Amino acid sequence: MANSQSLAVGIIANPAAGKDIRRLVAQGRFVTNQEKVNILRRVLAGIESVGVRRVVFMPDMSGLGHGSLDGSVKSLSVEFVDILVTNKEVDSTRAAEAMQDEGVGCLVTLGGDGTNRAVAKGAGDIPIVPISTGTNNVFPQMMEGTVAGIAAGVVASGGVDVDAVTRRSTVMEVSIDGTVRDIALVDVAVSTHQFIGARALWDIDTITELFLARTDADAIGLSAIGARLRPSDGSEHSAVHVTIGPGGETVNAPIAPGVVTTVPVSAWNPMAVGEAVDIGPQQCTIALDGERALSVGVEQSAQVTLRDSGPLVVDVEKAIREATRLGVFGGVQTS
Repeated sequence: MANSQSLAVGIIANPAAGKDIRRLVAQGRFVTNQEKVNILRRVLAGIESVGVRRVVFMPDMSGLGHGSLDGSVKSLSVEFVDILVTNKEVDSTRAAEAMQDEGVGCLVTLGGDGTNRAVAKGAGDIPIVPISTGTNNVFPQMMEGTVAGIAAGVVASGGVDVDAVTRRSTVMEVSIDGTVRDIALVDVAVSTHQFIGARALWDIDTITELFLARTDADAIGLSAIGARLRPSDGSEHSAVHVTIGPGGETVNAPIAPGVVTTVPVSAWNPMAVGEAVDIGPQQCTIALDGERALSVGVEQSAQVTLRDSGPLVVDVEKAIREATRLGVFGGVQTS
């Protein structure tokens, strides 16, 4: 095992995750900042238990990182990356970039799809353990903080082979007029809304096209529409391009917590890695992982490409099972 005292686990917790306008139109879970602090305390306990001695936090205006330091973890050296805190998603990207320079061996994130999208843009090849605390939660997963911390710790310390316990995610790459403008981890939605406005996208009647990187059978959100057409268990690429409108089949899908609706699908096609698909010519806004982020003018052209260059994601169960097999937690090493 690598020297666990020289390696670090990074933590990026988004205080704004799970608090957007979609709470007004759906029955989404509301995760308070105090609960996020409680989760972080459990994450720290898990990290400490496997011998990692250094943790690097993203600073935030709500003080989640500082709030988690209640003195219960005695042996951890805790630092905060030096970034300008703006209370916007760019904070997560900048923090992830800084953590590469800090020698972080694994990242724990608290947030939804949007938070992890921001982290992915700066994390490079740092493996991520994504804990779900947001609105759209296809990329992150519900998991106990203690277990997440243990998994992150054994990955960061070299207790397990990173390649054996991680998988490379796909991403949707969005280009406007031939220039790559942004990415999405789960879904790209084309909306007839002319303005970005409150960002969060919740009205299915305004959506004309979907580009879905994932179609997990148990997904909620826009990707659930694709899951009704081409369901996946998450172990394989299952991207689809869906055109919303009359003239084809209809599917019932849970597009938000507590909201199951009938969606008309005029056409859909699988997407292969490297395949680029043009967005239909129109003035529109483009939502990335549930939030409107880009505007396209009537004279502009836009394109979406599926890439297999997304972030590395830790399979928590596999990481802990492998660490157990190797005797990281004590006991007898098994073959």
